[in-house]
Amino acid sequence: MNTQTKEMLLVGSKAKAALKGHGVNVGGDALDGLNEVIHWYIQQAASRAGANGRKTVRAHDFNCN
Repeated sequence: MNTQTKEMLLVGSKAKAALKGHGVNVGGDALDGLNEVIHWYIQQAASRAGANGRKTVRAHDFNCN
């Protein structure tokens, strides 16, 4: 993935709380990594919609299958 700093698209406190709810600790770089994944999913969904001749991203565009 790209090493550039990207805009944070998630609420850090909510993501940390969700992870802690699974009984794990959250490392200092965890949210940055998760943010990178979110940016990747958005890029993939936009590409998938475009490949299908749409300008509208739908829920199924985020599926990995």
